[in-house]
Amino acid sequence: MNICYPDYNNCITNLACSILKEFGIDYGSGSSLKICDDLFQKNYKNIVVLLFDGMGKCIIDNNLSKDGFFASHMVNTYSSVFPPTTVAATTSIDSGKNPVEHSWLGWDCYFKKIDKNVTVFRNVESGTNIPAANFNVARKYCPYESIVSKIKAEGGQAYYSMPFSKPYPSDFKSICSRVKELCELDGKKYIYAYWNEPDYTMHGKGCYHEESKNVLADLELTVVKLCNELEDTILIITADHGLIDSKGVALEDYPELLNCLVRLPSIEPRALNFFVKKGMTQQFKDFFNKEFGTKFILLTKEELRKKKLFGNGTEHSEFNDMLGDFLAVAVDDLSIFNTREEKVNILVR
Repeated sequence: MNICYPDYNNCITNLACSILKEFGIDYGSGSSLKICDDLFQKNYKNIVVLLFDGMGKCIIDNNLSKDGFFASHMVNTYSSVFPPTTVAATTSIDSGKNPVEHSWLGWDCYFKKIDKNVTVFRNVESGTNIPAANFNVARKYCPYESIVSKIKAEGGQAYYSMPFSKPYPSDFKSICSRVKELCELDGKKYIYAYWNEPDYTMHGKGCYHEESKNVLADLELTVVKLCNELEDTILIITADHGLIDSKGVALEDYPELLNCLVRLPSIEPRALNFFVKKGMTQQFKDFFNKEFGTKFILLTKEELRKKKLFGNGTEHSEFNDMLGDFLAVAVDDLSIFNTREEKVNILVR
């Protein structure tokens, strides 16, 4: 089985490290991205990172013209982090840290201090709309300092342009307008812009649906317009992860497997942790591999640490407790959900 692991010397975290380096800020034990270091030597007034959720290279290659703006301006490819999903990857680019360091591991994380699986971006108990606590769980137990904050703390200029940061632009054209306005301000600055497409559309329609292609084409045209309006600016366009079309199954349809578990898995449907009941380890392994062995590899906590699957760096204090006893990593077109309600037949991550 040919498995491709993240390259933590050439990944999205390294882009963040290059930005910190350019602003003279310590970026810890990581490494910067040489291609960006070289580009930054031109001393642009504005460094803009524009992240399109889910727009990996395969999505560009299979949905847009080779002569189009995105494909023709592609100068480098690199890894996401593991798991290659929005929570882990956008936190890495926002912080300059790998998932092992920040511990925002996936859409749902287990927090031992409150003994709950929490949907971290929504701060609710996983699979519900019930608040996980009367405080933001991930922010309390896994706080991190963003690149924007670090630059500001050193007296530099840094800004966000995304729907969940002031002034809360609600569509992509508004995000671009804010980027343009910020770039016109005096002084050197860093701007991080984020948009939730094509991920949002592809989760509902699939990677290669006509509607998905149209969304990408519109994004491309809007970016060309933005570029024509910017001066003395380097615009770095990246994805946080790629996408594939995937089938879904529900764990509740496998009661023998559920009976082996202390709690429901968390992290992501294609990267699930399993907390196994004492004395049932072999039974769990045998049953899981019988049902899912061709679609997932099953790693122990020790094996994933040895592979440094979640990246280099010092382990966050919450990391160990989040992992469980085993991690199931998808190597094919299947996603495992906890319930039938959560299960979908098009999951694209």
